[in-house]
Amino acid sequence: MLNVHNLSVSFMGTDLFSGITFKLNKGDRIGLIGKNGAGKSTLLKVLSKDIETSGGTMAFDKDIRMGFLRQDIDFVAGRTILEEAYQAFVEIKEIEVKLDEINAQLATRTDYESDGYSQLIIDLTDYTERYELLGGYNYQGDTEKILQGLGFQREDFDKLTDTFSGGWRMRIELAKLLLQNNDILLLDEPTNHLDIESIIWLENFLKGYSGAIVLVSHDKMFLDNVTNRTIEISLGQIYDYKKPYSEFLVLRGEIKEKQLQAQKNQEKEIKQKQHLINKFKAKASKASMAQSLMKQLDKVELIEVDQDDNQAMSLRFAISKDPGKIIIEAENLSKSYGDKHVLSNVDLLIERNSKIAFVGQNGQGKSTLAKMMVNEIPFEGNLKLGHNVEIGYFAQNQSEHLPPEKTVLEIMEDAATDGNRMRVRDMLGSFLFGGDAVDKKAKVLSGGERNRLALCKLLLAPFNVLIMDEPTNHLDIASKNVLKQALNQFNGTLIVVSHDRDFLQGLTSTVYGFKDKVIKEYLGDIDYFLEQHKIENLREAEKRTVVKVDKTSNKPAAQQGSRAQEKDLKKLNNKLSRIETEIADLEKEIEKIDLELAQNYDEVSSQPNFFEKYKGKKAALDALMADWEKIEGQISNFS
Repeated sequence: MLNVHNLSVSFMGTDLFSGITFKLNKGDRIGLIGKNGAGKSTLLKVLSKDIETSGGTMAFDKDIRMGFLRQDIDFVAGRTILEEAYQAFVEIKEIEVKLDEINAQLATRTDYESDGYSQLIIDLTDYTERYELLGGYNYQGDTEKILQGLGFQREDFDKLTDTFSGGWRMRIELAKLLLQNNDILLLDEPTNHLDIESIIWLENFLKGYSGAIVLVSHDKMFLDNVTNRTIEISLGQIYDYKKPYSEFLVLRGEIKEKQLQAQKNQEKEIKQKQHLINKFKAKASKASMAQSLMKQLDKVELIEVDQDDNQAMSLRFAISKDPGKIIIEAENLSKSYGDKHVLSNVDLLIERNSKIAFVGQNGQGKSTLAKMMVNEIPFEGNLKLGHNVEIGYFAQNQSEHLPPEKTVLEIMEDAATDGNRMRVRDMLGSFLFGGDAVDKKAKVLSGGERNRLALCKLLLAPFNVLIMDEPTNHLDIASKNVLKQALNQFNGTLIVVSHDRDFLQGLTSTVYGFKDKVIKEYLGDIDYFLEQHKIENLREAEKRTVVKVDKTSNKPAAQQGSRAQEKDLKKLNNKLSRIETEIADLEKEIEKIDLELAQNYDEVSSQPNFFEKYKGKKAALDALMADWEKIEGQISNFS
């Protein structure tokens, strides 16, 4: 399908990679891996012909269709989700316009015997046949299936794309790509904005895909489940093995070990020959032998060992001061949405130096409790921080809140204090923002770079307690390992929300399981938690459906259930999550207005249409709470 030979790409005279050669065959599902900045996204752009090469050739089979999921997308304003998704069917939509024009003329013309009328009939037949061949009678149903598989609800279809966040718009772009029946798919971080259910759906879709796939991902489980080949870009070279990621790592290690042994043996042999040459060349009777040995050495091809790119961010979390024994104490802690509760009467006691993981089903209150601990959202009950407690909080969408027009350096300097402002450049360098990289604007940073910057910014404030909500989003595998190591060495109290089992393994000593409005403590690591639930991974724990084994079939009972019910449940969960966010935002707005009224009633209430707007917010909150209660009731019917 594609032959790449001796490919090179240079920027400002420096090779990003050079001499790359590989073949892409039908059925290949390649995981393209490497550190941030290694050139993964650039290689995808070269393959898609978005950017030109500095050297080498690419030969494509005739009529190859290629689709590319880019990180930077730009939609036309004013289109609904369905209208945008239908852009995947360019020729079908063009034929629909032609058919409408022809039918309009046939309805109005009466010159039935003319050549022009006959030609219209011929054109109608030709376009109809082509329309059917392209799947014109099925594309609308296929579009709805793909959109629902990626987490959209049917009531979302007629909403404008402008009203959705970047993550949801990325899903629309992915849907368009999957609908196009391309021969080659180039996917740059396709799971970045997907929830667990959508990731599993995408895995199954890609595993059944008949074409070729080249994907960039930092999700090890996704790579292992989808790919059958791995290409690593490191220090300008590639290493290509027909193995999924985990098997590739083992094989790569074995090969490097053999290379090192072979190099060691060769060096020993060269040293022996050089010793003989030095010994013989001074003797006339042995001169010819010395000359022969020298010629042998000249012909030796030195064995090279594959070099690893060991550059990594340097991260260390230091505690600001020693806190008291009790870090957080909570009684009757609740979070209400109308008459329903996400968390109900939770009692909590977190002691100094605890290492805790929050896990459980989506929407069960993990992030909610984290926000309550840092007083970001209102709640009921009593929550008290202990003596000298200083919390550092890394929110799930922390990196998305960086001011887009400011540079990396400006963002750090704005957050710095007089005490650490002089260290800002050194800190950025340890997070791999050296040289000109500090002058990049936040809007042009990759997801991994934004997350690294957000982590670096976190270190500017003092803390002895770390609360981290999905800190590994967008980070490459090497950076995840560095973060995990730093957290393991952190001498303070750690609370981490994550669905990444690999990341949590060996990191925490206590797990709080969230389910049915309450929290259950498990005095063990994540493996102990999974063992207690008789499940293999956190994906199962995060699903609302209970996985039970049917002893007669040895298959999970949930797999034998109705797929339609699973889809309906997923849609309800997504809608519930969005409503919870809207309610939290509205509650904060109303609380702020109430505070302003209490402080300066006359001035605030005299604003034009103040009470109408205030009542409108109250009514909107009541409506959202009613919707929340209704949907929660529908979800409970699936239990």
